[in-house]
Amino acid sequence: MSSSSEPDQRKLLRQQLRQRRRSLSPEQQQQAAAAVCRNLLALPCFVRAQKIALYLAADGEVATDLIAGQAWRDGKQVYVPVVDAQQQGQMRFQLLLPQQQCVNNRYAISEPLWEPQQQLDCALLDVVLLPLVGFDAAGGRLGMGGGYYDRALAQVEPGRPALIGLAHSCQQLPRLEVQPWDVPLDAVITEQGSLVFSQKFIE
Repeated sequence: MSSSSEPDQRKLLRQQLRQRRRSLSPEQQQQAAAAVCRNLLALPCFVRAQKIALYLAADGEVATDLIAGQAWRDGKQVYVPVVDAQQQGQMRFQLLLPQQQCVNNRYAISEPLWEPQQQLDCALLDVVLLPLVGFDAAGGRLGMGGGYYDRALAQVEPGRPALIGLAHSCQQLPRLEVQPWDVPLDAVITEQGSLVFSQKFIE
């Protein structure tokens, strides 16, 4: 693959994979979300976690409502990404409370109203649950292409927080070309089970 064609091929791949997950029926989406939640709750690192970050699903992503609900019942703090309107391309993690009002940002993704005093340095999180467009069996991740998570997590020491991707199994690829700025995943959870790439997170 030439360097000139790579961005176009990744863009096409994103389109194809997003269409795969959007083509799932509402029933399939509900079943997948429930199975992903069960599989995630089986990971000791998630059980131990007190501060977790998750995304609010859009565009066919695996829904996280069940995960958030269980986390609140277990006394965990739940954080979600918010886009910084003042700094282009920057993202923060902000506390989300049950029944909290959210609004759509410029990408039509739901997020709470911007409150800096409710935001937490991502190095203080125990687990970050990331949305995926695609993934492979080695922990490679294909995101939406904006680089928000890569920038937010670039300065965090490996192993803190645990980075777990959530996806439908139909989004798995044989192999992904990893870019130098891509932050590697510790695990991927799908409705079919868990792929763990860092052994300490399942011990």
